[in-house]
Amino acid sequence: MDKEKIFGRETEIKILDDLWKSSEAEFLAIYGRRRVGKTYLIREYFSRKRCIYFELTGQKDGTLKQQLENFAQAFSKAFSNGKPLQVPSTWKEALELLTKVIETTPKSKNIVIFFDELPWLATQKSGMLQALDYQWNSFWNRHPKLIFVVCGSAASWMLDNLINAKGGLHNRLTKAILLKPYNLKGVQQFLAYRKIRLNPKQVLDLYMVFGGIPHYLKQVEKGKSALQIVNKVCFQTDGLLYDEFDRLFRSLFSNAESSLSIIKAIAKCQYGLSREALIKATKISSGGTLNKRLKELESAGFIQSFIPYGNKAKDQYYRVIDEYCYFYLRWIEPFKQKGVAAGKEYWQTKGRTPAATTWSGYAFENICFKHVDQIRKALDLQAIACEIGSWRALPQGKQDSGAQIDLLFDREDGIVTLCEIKYTEKQFVLDKATAKNLQNKMNVFDQHMPSKKQNSFALITTIGLKPNIWSEELIQNVVTLEDLLRF
Repeated sequence: MDKEKIFGRETEIKILDDLWKSSEAEFLAIYGRRRVGKTYLIREYFSRKRCIYFELTGQKDGTLKQQLENFAQAFSKAFSNGKPLQVPSTWKEALELLTKVIETTPKSKNIVIFFDELPWLATQKSGMLQALDYQWNSFWNRHPKLIFVVCGSAASWMLDNLINAKGGLHNRLTKAILLKPYNLKGVQQFLAYRKIRLNPKQVLDLYMVFGGIPHYLKQVEKGKSALQIVNKVCFQTDGLLYDEFDRLFRSLFSNAESSLSIIKAIAKCQYGLSREALIKATKISSGGTLNKRLKELESAGFIQSFIPYGNKAKDQYYRVIDEYCYFYLRWIEPFKQKGVAAGKEYWQTKGRTPAATTWSGYAFENICFKHVDQIRKALDLQAIACEIGSWRALPQGKQDSGAQIDLLFDREDGIVTLCEIKYTEKQFVLDKATAKNLQNKMNVFDQHMPSKKQNSFALITTIGLKPNIWSEELIQNVVTLEDLLRF
């Protein structure tokens, strides 16, 4: 198989390799954000394998009859040379047809059964999960070369009904894959395979809008700058991401309105929103409903819960971590509400304004949080145990300015590395005023978080640092965009 078509999925390919070599029946669940490449990974991996392959895709909001009709068509195509098949009346009847194929297949021959978008197939009262549990437990798990794969974009459904299920298919799974978006290195490789070669800064500028979503990255055109691409894809009415936001939420969540109100409230707070503040902003009372909506959003990769460094475990905050969602709420939605035409140069102009600079800084911070492992390697901390987080002290009076530490590593070797994250178009220059600000941050941190550990500053920036007397005094380490792409 030409594995070079699959980028940034080394861990996932290793799992698939192990399943392929297994001498026992395997049941794999793969889940993750919509458009992240789950279906592509499975199809591409097994497309050149010598095996019997059957694939069925769930139909969004399809009736039981429609889903079974789709099954009959897929079964006919895979096993009957397209000869019309009587549509089963229940999932029990449908899965029994697959059981017959499995039982008549030699034990030495590989069989791959792939149910894509299982949550759309196994709707309430459809009886599909019960039938599936029975067939797997009674027959399918006896074939030593069977690989059964189920996939779903509704991550919370997959977790509740399969991966963390307490009944039914509980303990039936043999492997699970949470497929995450590409990191920066994966995006660079993906674009390079498509013969699009951009420098690290251009890759970053695309990542801050598209994230590591392969389907979005396919919109990148040769010879275009990041500004041009974003303008066309996000601000033209026929651009893929102009109306993607609502489609995305309504395809994933049955209670899309409450999920939208939650993510919009969180997106307004750059440093994250506490649970109490979230309840006040959305008017959704604390309890099962709020917990479920938050779990769904976090499982889908749109938000992240975190406890700020130094806070108690109950002090939970939430931040938006999906690049496209944050960009949509910050730029595309307000633009659409104004009801004006984008023109050919809208983002080329807006992307260079102070407001865009502020957004870029926050977006780059979020990306650094996603690349903490790469930053640890660049700082040579991978062998040192660390508590990792961010920290913020609000002003306590007119004479107190407060402080914000973007990222910190509280290290077991007696040092706390405080990281200042800066998105810049050229080498960062630490002037006298900025140096004074950094020194103040360290002083405020010492006052609020006294310890015997030594504090040191590291700079994480796009291009690098231009040395001068202030940087030599304050900055002990520098991590650049090249480092994030290297590992």
